[in-house]
Amino acid sequence: MNSVSPSAAQYVGGVMQDELVDMRTQQGTFASRPSQILDPTTDTVEEPDEVDKLKSKFISAWNNVKYGWTIKTKTSFNKVSPVYILGQSFLLNNEDEVERFRLAFVSRIWTTYRKDFPQIEGTSWTTDCGWGCMLRSGQMLLAQGLLVHLMPRDWAWLDANQLTDVDFEVFRPRSPVRAVGIPIPSFASPRMPNTPEKSFASDIMARMVQKTKTECTRDKQAEPIHHSVLAWFGDQPHALFGIHELVEIGKCSGKKAGDWYGPSIVAHILRKAVAKTSLGHNLAVYVAQDCTVYKGDVTHMCDMSQSQTAYDPSNHSWKSVIILVPVRLGGEALNPAYIECVKNILKLECCIGIIGGKPKHSLYFIGFQDEQLLYLDPHYCQPVVDVTQLNFSLESFHCTSPKKMPFSRMDPSCTIGFYAKTKKDFESLCFAVCVALSSSKEKYPIFTFVDGESQDYGLEGHSSNYTSPTAHILPPRTVENSNNRRQSDEFVFL
Repeated sequence: MNSVSPSAAQYVGGVMQDELVDMRTQQGTFASRPSQILDPTTDTVEEPDEVDKLKSKFISAWNNVKYGWTIKTKTSFNKVSPVYILGQSFLLNNEDEVERFRLAFVSRIWTTYRKDFPQIEGTSWTTDCGWGCMLRSGQMLLAQGLLVHLMPRDWAWLDANQLTDVDFEVFRPRSPVRAVGIPIPSFASPRMPNTPEKSFASDIMARMVQKTKTECTRDKQAEPIHHSVLAWFGDQPHALFGIHELVEIGKCSGKKAGDWYGPSIVAHILRKAVAKTSLGHNLAVYVAQDCTVYKGDVTHMCDMSQSQTAYDPSNHSWKSVIILVPVRLGGEALNPAYIECVKNILKLECCIGIIGGKPKHSLYFIGFQDEQLLYLDPHYCQPVVDVTQLNFSLESFHCTSPKKMPFSRMDPSCTIGFYAKTKKDFESLCFAVCVALSSSKEKYPIFTFVDGESQDYGLEGHSSNYTSPTAHILPPRTVENSNNRRQSDEFVFL
């Protein structure tokens, strides 16, 4: 078992040290950058530049073919253990639960590799196949945060397609008893002795129909917002959170199209992307430092009443916040002691998912069943969709094939996302996440919440608005003692 603290990850210029090593050594996988001669951004003599362009086009064509098809394999779900998706649970032992699960899964926004989009400025790239998977995973994480921020709670896409490539071990409806002899659970209220059975059943049905109609009306009214959110992630140069914009923001961190992006640097790219839009007026993105969420920093970022000359209670004085926490859950492999903790985090309603994946293969984790993670995979190349059209197709932005993988295959480097709409929600989030973190069998928690601001712990200049967090692995102690610690107390060595 790896007894490594999540906060022991070494950061250099905002990128985990192991990410830099992988970036230098790995070839052709998990968003690994093509070799230098294939870099379409090279600005050298005219002839080599033309050669580079031809080679990049060849690599792009190859990746388009490589990721343009998938092997159809069925994913099995059992009917005994619950399935969790971002705070919702489903016991797939009857058709109603399967339907709830379908809507919850298919309604998540799915961003994948795309081809034939307008050239990324300054390059010849017209596809992100082979290098953009972590950016796509980051898009999905941010999209989920925007859905819960802008849409009604438990919103579902009414036109969601049926699930494909799944095997539900659901009872065969031959009798009101399941095949294994366990009665089908009833979620209705108990019937009183003097209540006629038909009357009771009709009342329940009437309430269900009314609720369904209400939810359908609500979800239908929210469809324009759904379209707008998807358009923000379109592969167009001016899309707010499209691949072009994210690559442009990444230049400030020394990244460019074709480079390797890790989950920690993507978190900072997403923060900057939101801050550049009008959404930044009522939504903030906070990126934790050194596996520590400083409550004072979040409050300073979100409490708008602090910046008002005269407090106006009629105004919304608190920004909603997306909290992104880059962590490392072990050394070279996932520490099994953290699995239960990750499960409990994915059970929380405030969780918006985890970006990471398996080694050299980025994924967006949204839930689990037993010892299997449930994820959305960006490694599928689709033609670009022109989101500037009034009624552009939505189907390619929603996945119908749930996929699972064992926790043991999860790469330890990842970023966990949370969302809080109000100040009260943020306080509840802190409490709920701390409870989830305490379930770890490891003595080092995945990350911590600390009162006060980062500057109180000697981290001046390293707020979440700073682009390049450095390696201050400081335990949460008082300021008075911070200057008297020994080096061995300040750092957890690998």
